Amino acid sequence: MILSRDRILTTHVGSLPRNEVLTDLLVRREASQSIDGATMAAEMDKGVAEVVERQRAAGIDIGNDGEQQRVGFQTYVPQRMSGFGGESKRPRTRDLNEFPELVELMKLRFPKRANSHNAPQAIADVKYLDDAPIKDELSRFKRIAGSHFAETFMTAASPGIIATTMINAHYDSHEAYLMALAREMKIEYRAIHDAGVVLQIDAPDLAMSRTINFQEKSDAEFQKICELQVEAINNGIEGIPRDRVRLHCCWGNWDGPHLFDIALEKVLPIFLQANVGALSIEFANPRHAHEYEVLQRIPLPKDMILIPGVIESTSNFVEHPEVVARRIQEAVAAVGDRERVVASTDCGFGTFAGREYVISGAVWKKLEALRAGADIASARLWGKKSAA
Repeated sequence: MILSRDRILTTHVGSLPRNEVLTDLLVRREASQSIDGATMAAEMDKGVAEVVERQRAAGIDIGNDGEQQRVGFQTYVPQRMSGFGGESKRPRTRDLNEFPELVELMKLRFPKRANSHNAPQAIADVKYLDDAPIKDELSRFKRIAGSHFAETFMTAASPGIIATTMINAHYDSHEAYLMALAREMKIEYRAIHDAGVVLQIDAPDLAMSRTINFQEKSDAEFQKICELQVEAINNGIEGIPRDRVRLHCCWGNWDGPHLFDIALEKVLPIFLQANVGALSIEFANPRHAHEYEVLQRIPLPKDMILIPGVIESTSNFVEHPEVVARRIQEAVAAVGDRERVVASTDCGFGTFAGREYVISGAVWKKLEALRAGADIASARLWGKKSAA
């Protein structure tokens, strides 16, 4: 992965707004409805081309396909693996249990959306069927992206987030299910690496699932579960150099109270057990913006890049570039090395098709503010005139 050698580089977490036509096609495909292949391919070309151009125009250095080719950041997996069926009985997040009026608000906001809490469950041995879909995604993205970015990345779901979304109804234990998923997802992880694209492992399970699947556990019990889920990640990415993998962890990309989130201090040492070269963590989230101080008590390895979220991803507020610059400077102070900070968003802007908290126009303004703020911070950190 490239470092911020001459200025603070910018990236984002993965998903970007999809147009209505593509959203409808993705949701229909997930529901096993008949979709014309040529129509889907054309709309994917259009979606990827648009987000590549919009990233370039906004000044993003390290870009991707915006997850235009997937219905959700982890719920796409059952379309590529056998062994799933029925419907998962995934618990509601503790926030929804404590504030039931939020359930009604969500129904009004997102009447038509992709599966997240009613995804299929594991009912047989999981088996990755065909690497053609991931290779198609990579081919389309590389063809359209060309040389627009200084570096490119592609997301893939962690074994842990798959296991906590598509609930186990087959394996003898959570561990057995995790390790089976790691073995099969290795095919997708390797395909991304072999294509010369940085692999981003999306692992919100390492923090978010504390308030969903494991809300009845103690913090200590949850930490042990997280260690197992990091072990599964390491098994899946075995053989891929650390500096070609980045890990995204978060507390859930939604605008609930987040009163029950686990503290970063309790999970950061577990994040650092992952054999990755960069760590993406949300810091614009109002419940976690103070936790840079944790990085001073539990420092990152000297060869690890921090990808801090300096843009909040569930609000239509567009951050002022000065706010972004100050957040970046705080991240650099916590890491102690300006070159090992790459500015980013907290999470994605299109986590599930049809479930976008931020309007498309605001997303691109937020990414422009990310670049402008990075330029201001760069001027201060490198002592040169800002381009902002």
